[in-house]
Amino acid sequence: MHKAQDPLFAERVRASFARQQAMNLIGARMAVVEAGYTEIHLPYKPEVTQQYGYIHGGIVGMIADSAAGYAANTLTAADTEVLTVEYKLNLLAPAEGPLLIAEGSVVRYGRTLIVTRAEVFAVSHGRKNLCALMQQTIMAVYGKHPAKT
Repeated sequence: MHKAQDPLFAERVRASFARQQAMNLIGARMAVVEAGYTEIHLPYKPEVTQQYGYIHGGIVGMIADSAAGYAANTLTAADTEVLTVEYKLNLLAPAEGPLLIAEGSVVRYGRTLIVTRAEVFAVSHGRKNLCALMQQTIMAVYGKHPAKT
């Protein structure tokens, strides 16, 4: 189990997520924030689909990247931000259904590099179907303050 350095991590992470215009644009919301774990929920919207009506793989990657990145950010100090260095995304099944859930978690927390993972599920009729799996490397940026919007 991971331990948060900042007792106000949940408020800090939610405030950062609220500043992400990209997440607002696609209609994503942060549903769960725990130490080392977050969930981003994305309701189906025709505007984020590809030609067959599935949620576009780029959008799946967006919510996976943010869920895992924010999972890392839950463990950082209050004056530390995170940036994605790289990620590998496997699309396993069509992102099809009324809701996508990206579950981000920390695999290994280091001083500079944090390894995370995300699983993205398409939820339909109460069943979760794994549609994407991602592994990510995050860089901790000390003393970084978020941009004002």
